Parts: sequence; C-alpha cells; structure tokens
Amino acid sequence: MAVHGVPCLAWCLRRVGASGDWLLLEAGTQVTIGRGLDITYQLVSKTCPLMISRKHCVFQQNAEGQWTVKDNKSLNGVWLNKQRLDPSKVYPIAEGDRIELGVPLENRETAEYEYEVIKDEWEKIRPFLAQRSDLGKAKSSRPKRKFTLEELETCESEGPSNSRCKRDRMSCGNEPLDKSWGQAEEARRLTEKMDVKLPSPGPSEGDGAPVHGSPVHSKAVTVPQQDQKGSGLVESWTGLQKLRKSLEDTMKLKVKVQEKQTAVLNVKQKRRKCDQKEILVMEQELQELQNQLCMEQEHQQQQVEELERTFCKEQQKLEGEKCQQGEENLKEQLAQVLQEHRALMEELNRNKKDFEEIIRAKNKELEETKEEKEKVRAQKEEVLNQMNDVLENELQCTICSEHFIEAVTLNCAHSFCSYCINEWTKRKVECPICRQEIKSQTRSLVLDNCINRMVEKLDVEMKEHRLSLIRERKGERETECEGEASHRQ
Repeated sequence: MAVHGVPCLAWCLRRVGASGDWLLLEAGTQVTIGRGLDITYQLVSKTCPLMISRKHCVFQQNAEGQWTVKDNKSLNGVWLNKQRLDPSKVYPIAEGDRIELGVPLENRETAEYEYEVIKDEWEKIRPFLAQRSDLGKAKSSRPKRKFTLEELETCESEGPSNSRCKRDRMSCGNEPLDKSWGQAEEARRLTEKMDVKLPSPGPSEGDGAPVHGSPVHSKAVTVPQQDQKGSGLVESWTGLQKLRKSLEDTMKLKVKVQEKQTAVLNVKQKRRKCDQKEILVMEQELQELQNQLCMEQEHQQQQVEELERTFCKEQQKLEGEKCQQGEENLKEQLAQVLQEHRALMEELNRNKKDFEEIIRAKNKELEETKEEKEKVRAQKEEVLNQMNDVLENELQCTICSEHFIEAVTLNCAHSFCSYCINEWTKRKVECPICRQEIKSQTRSLVLDNCINRMVEKLDVEMKEHRLSLIRERKGERETECEGEASHRQ
C-alpha cells in the first residue's frame, strides 16, 4: 500500500503483551469495541465475560483528522494513560498513549485488554491485525427473526439447519445467582442420564436421507429426525444446551459481583471519610450490577418456564406411546428431573435471603459513611461559629469597635488599636477602660497574627472591610507625618 515508493502509514491499537489481535483504526470509519454483536471488534474475556460491555467504547476521527476515544457508558470504564475517562465524553489520543478496557483483576496488575496507540507502515502491522467482527454481517441485509417451537420441529424433520442460535445475553436478577448455577448442574445431570446422541449439523448425503443418532450404550435412545418423539427430544436438548451456556456465564457474573462488592468494602474500610462523589460512584456501580442481576434472572426464569413446558409436552407424548420401547424409562427420568428442579428451587430460595442480607449490609455501610460526613461538617460549622464569637467579643478594640489593627498593649494590660490609642492620648493620657495613667505601649504581634489568620476564614465582605480600614488609617498617618514635617520647616 505505497504510492511511488512512499509507505502508507496506518493507525492501530497494539495489544500489550501479545503478538497478535491488534485493532486497526481505519481512516474515515467509526471503530466500535465490545462484546456485543453489531460492533467492529468483538472482545470476549475468558476470565471475566462481563469485563467488557456490549458496546464498550468508540474510536472516531474528529474534524481535524485526529483520532478520539469515547467511553460508551461502560460498566468497568475506559482508562487513558491510567486516568479513567468520563462516560460519553470524547478524548483525543496520540501515538504512544496507553488504553485499558476494564479494570485489572485481583491477581493482575494491569487490565486484560491493554493497548498502545501506534502509527506504522501498513505492511508491518497487517500480519498482526485481528479480524473484524462486522465483515460477515455486511454481506447479508436480510433481517433476523426468531423461530417458534413448531418451526424448529419442522426444520428438524426436513433436515439439519445451518443457522446458529444467538448467544443468550447476560443480565441478572433479584433472586440469587446460586439458582442459575444449580440450574446448570441440573442440565448437566440430565445430559448424563438421558444418554441421547443428537445428529451433528452438516449437509446430508441425499435429499431425503434421514440422519440417525448413534447410541452411546445399550440403553441409549436413537433419534430419527422424522419421528415426532425424536424432534421433541432434540428441542428439549437444545433448550438445555442454551440454558447451560447462559448459566455458566451467569456464574461468572456472580464472581464479578462478589469481586466488585469486595473492592467497595475495601475502599470503605481504608477511606471512611470519602467525599460524596466517590460514594455516588460506588452506589451507581452497585445499582448497575443489581439491574444486571434483575435482567438476567428474568431471562433465566423465562428459559426455565419454557423448559418446563417442553418437559410437560414430552410427558404427554410418552403417555400416548406406551407401546414404544423405552417409554417408562423416559417418564421416570423426566419425573426425576422435575423433582430435582423443585428441590433446587427451594434451596436457591434460601440462598436468596443471604444475598439480600449482603445488599442490606452494603447499603447500611453507605448510610454510616454519609452520617460520618455530616458529623464532620457540623463540627466544622461549630468551630467557625466559635471563632466568630471570639472575634466579635474578645478581639475588638473598645474605642473603634473593630478587630484590632496593629494591636498594642498598655502597662495596665489592656489592648487597643495603635491608631485609636494614639488619637485617645491626644486628649487624655489614661487608659479608656481602667483610667490608669499610660506609661508604656507594647506592640502585640501575637494578636495581629491570630486575627489575620482568623479573618482569612471569614467571608469576602469582612476581609474587604478590614483592608479598607487599614488603608484609611495608613493614609491618615501619612497625612499627619507630612503635616508635622511642614510645621517643623
């Protein structure tokens, strides 16, 4: 990609610590990154599937041609040079910048997806580029649609299909995540007990040739596609596989929730006097996790209900086919699965209470942190009020009724402003309070420093008033000095 011997430069995100999976920033396009489907590059974490949001961030060039990055309100954030970006705000990036997607886990110092912005020749970076996730989708503009149970049975009777089931999206609910894990275990046990070998997807040798399942052992059941009973089992097995995948991802989400709660608890134990902004951020993160739990549990409940309906349908079919071999065994297996399911539901309902207690404990800790902050604010206001009382009652000159300016202490231990006592002695050489004869005046720097520091804590109006008095008295003193000098001349 060179023009007249000049190499063409390209921007890309080089993954730190990996020799591949670089992300190309193609000029004139919008590059989206996340774990969703309609994005440019799909990233699915192996250790924590929900570390990357569905549409985590967006890279785009601005009017000047400079690349920018925007956090698309992701759960775990986007970090530019160790600084977390504000959601929905565009930040410019330059060559050499480090970008992290998500946060590091407890056993790692950096995030799983860490990239460095580089600009290099196209031929050098092309072997390391990751495959775009949106290239295959651009070829087909036909909208997707969901198939009903009857359509799935029809498809099974006609032949294997090349379509792929869409991965269940992850979310979670008010009920505990242990319920999802128990359902996955139930699906695994059902798989081992039914011993059904399903037909593998792929083209058949003939147009009308059925695909038979190979038995695992002597008690295995063969599943021809043209048999209604086999179609129902295929339907049940497909639902179990989907539920197992979704629930395994749900268990990983539970681990993420526990890690997040542990991190919040550690932050609160280390920094009890955290500011309001940090408290709101922690509350928002917990609320987002709770919303995801709620969405996931609703989705799981729908799958369980659909699976139960499928089991009931299969049981009705088996009752009408008593003459077929293996009917009694299948009925016993279905009954056992349903019984185990009810037992799991009861156990998971008990676990739900434990999870709700954890949420209540976290909310209580947040309330205690807020109360401590309110107490500190009240103490600060009380100190300021006491300081104002001292300034108004103890540190005022009795002649001018203002705070001491260049305070002096007489031989009788009473203090006045230097300017005020000088004006007083022009008429009387005695203390205005105790009427003792004034024999000495001592400058009190301690009072001046104390008053100046306390005035700094007051409002702007008090500060300006004091400065105006100082300037006024200084001007009058200079006028008197000039008058005395002219009089001597």
